[in-house]
Amino acid sequence: MCFILLKLYRTVVRSIVTYASETWVLKENIIQKLLVFERKILRGIFVPTKENQTRRIKNDEELDKLIKHENIVNYIKAQRLSWFGPIQRMPEARAAKKIFKWNPLTMRQRGRPNIDERTTYRTLVK
Repeated sequence: MCFILLKLYRTVVRSIVTYASETWVLKENIIQKLLVFERKILRGIFVPTKENQTRRIKNDEELDKLIKHENIVNYIKAQRLSWFGPIQRMPEARAAKKIFKWNPLTMRQRGRPNIDERTTYRTLVK
């Protein structure tokens, strides 16, 4: 029963959660939130085990073995690699290839732009 629910999770829930994930920037806080979400779903799928007349929730290592190390972050990384291949094979004239290879000419300064009253008035006069 739980493997049917796992297949349902992989086909429906994970595909909805990772929609357009090829373009995401994976920061540590996003990775952590995705892993917490996945563990929450998996703990609902794989019911607690009985040990010595007590019920115990499966820990992260046990859940990782049950899903064979195919967590949601690894899935997103694989999706990004599958998206990278066709872009590399595109002709140079395609817009997606140009955007992928584009480098900005200058770096933007750190922090909020300095806007004072004089600059605001100058832009209004022009």
